[in-house]
Amino acid sequence: MLAKKDLVLLKQNLESERVEFKPSTSQSSAIRRAICAFANDLAGHGKPGVIFVGLHDDGTCAGLEITDEVQRRLSDWAFGGDILPRPDVEVYAAEVDDCHVAVVEVHPAAQPPVRYRGQVWVRIGTTNRGATPEQEHRLAERRRSADLPFDHRPVEDAATDALDLDFFEKQYLPNAISPEILEQNQRDINQKLASLRFLTSGRPNYGSLLIFGRDPRQRIPGAYLQFLRIDGDRMGDPIKDEKMLSGPLPEIMDRVDQLLEVHIQVSVDIESASRDKKKPDYPASALQQLIRNALIHRSFEGTHAPVRVYWFSGRIEISNPGGLYGQVTEANFGQGATDYRNPLIAEAMRVLGYIQRFGYGIPLARRRLQDNGNPSPDFQFESTQTAVTVEAAQ
Repeated sequence: MLAKKDLVLLKQNLESERVEFKPSTSQSSAIRRAICAFANDLAGHGKPGVIFVGLHDDGTCAGLEITDEVQRRLSDWAFGGDILPRPDVEVYAAEVDDCHVAVVEVHPAAQPPVRYRGQVWVRIGTTNRGATPEQEHRLAERRRSADLPFDHRPVEDAATDALDLDFFEKQYLPNAISPEILEQNQRDINQKLASLRFLTSGRPNYGSLLIFGRDPRQRIPGAYLQFLRIDGDRMGDPIKDEKMLSGPLPEIMDRVDQLLEVHIQVSVDIESASRDKKKPDYPASALQQLIRNALIHRSFEGTHAPVRVYWFSGRIEISNPGGLYGQVTEANFGQGATDYRNPLIAEAMRVLGYIQRFGYGIPLARRRLQDNGNPSPDFQFESTQTAVTVEAAQ
């Protein structure tokens, strides 16, 4: 968070490559374009860009009441998933030159280019513009080759023939890039992959293999989900169904959804006013969110273990390799705090529609379970594993 004296100085210098004024939150798209542009930091300031909400273009006070709702709305725009990869943004209230404002402080991205609804935006002087191919290339060259997250690291022995390029072009690109940009796009396939961070140093990275690789397990042995349906309450009881789901993550998630349809049991609620009302033993949407969370946030380093879904007679246990990551702790888990061990995978799943909004999956699962009459999910956190137990509705 910038000091008050720094905010005053930025405000008094009026709009610039690092400062934008908005009188209210009515211009939602313009504010999000500015967040995207400041995150890309084309000029290379290495300092945060600031959007003052509550100031007119000339710097005079707009008299906006800075409520919790105003700050929440700004945070939702920054972190809701329209801006990818997720920007590093702080939103807070401040008083600058006797004017109450909401400050949106946007830090330069470590992994540019950042896109808003599929388009790269950059700050040129006091305006935000769609990036040219040359500007986008400059941003891509800034990515750090060292200390990359696992899913950004290049696979040294892989070439693009390890990827399902048909899926990338027909399914992923139309969701990741705006139609207008796609229509103008004359780039070859490698340039398209690199632009969306699926190539690192000219090679497919682990994220691209996991999202649309032809055979991810060839190079990532633990890239699968183990499903057991057990006729009893203990390991060692008879197994009713067993599946090993492998392939790219979208395929695994689709097959999990099919398994849920097969195994969820529905009973008539005899206490309901309507005798036809049926209640499942588990709400499918809650299990879907919990399993997707395990697949996206798991660790692939130092382990060949899969994500596991063990379905007992009265409970389901879901576990994944890897403990809590980054700023997420036991205290704030499921409370909106987000951090990503695999940021490229998280972004891709958001683009493909498997995530509706970052930080939303666990709260949604809890609510669906409560609405269905299931006990609250029991999460267990260890340094090398995260697990959750869900009990059946009675």
